[in-house]
Amino acid sequence: MVTIHPSTFIFLSDLKTNNNRDWFLENKSLYDAAHQNVKDFITTFIQHLAKVDRYITEEISVSKCLFRIYRDTRFSKDKTPYKNWFGAGISVAGRKLNGPEYYLHIEPGNSFIAGGYWRPEKDHLAAIRQEIDYNGTEFRRIISTPDFITYCTLNDDDKLKKAPVGYAPDHPEIEFLKLKSFTVSKALKDNELTDKQCFTYIMPFIEAMYDFKLFLHQALDQE
Repeated sequence: MVTIHPSTFIFLSDLKTNNNRDWFLENKSLYDAAHQNVKDFITTFIQHLAKVDRYITEEISVSKCLFRIYRDTRFSKDKTPYKNWFGAGISVAGRKLNGPEYYLHIEPGNSFIAGGYWRPEKDHLAAIRQEIDYNGTEFRRIISTPDFITYCTLNDDDKLKKAPVGYAPDHPEIEFLKLKSFTVSKALKDNELTDKQCFTYIMPFIEAMYDFKLFLHQALDQE
């Protein structure tokens, strides 16, 4: 069974402490090993996803899913050159899909799995809000199921302060309509990802949030 190796977490921890080009170049072999470990893990993850999600196929390119470890520091006060985490956006278009997808974040003490649609474009955002407006009862049913409540956290920190244009402040689904992103997530402990049964910690989340993801696809007429 493919897992995240403890050495991958050690590399990321050391990189956080030594985030400079000299150290990175001196330890390039450690990065290469960690990078390959994450690629192998994502390959296996995609295989698991393909069994439960009709929008995922085993042919998805892992390289197109992984984010580069190099930071874009042009517009940031933080000039450290490397990310101290690995991330992957998993969809038929890799990390660049403009639609619902999965995201895996691997970082010592801060790993998580997420799914949904982060910051949809204007037309997609309007379509999702319209779907919630029309089918609020169904949306509430989905996020109120026992498995969803057990395994998923609906992320509600990315939202408007006021009702979006076209919706009344007293709309019964107003708190959902204020959302600018429609994502759910689950924290993952380091020892869960290094466990030989690591996917038993991940797949219940995937299965519990799948109807939520389907709701978003439906809103976008992606049948």
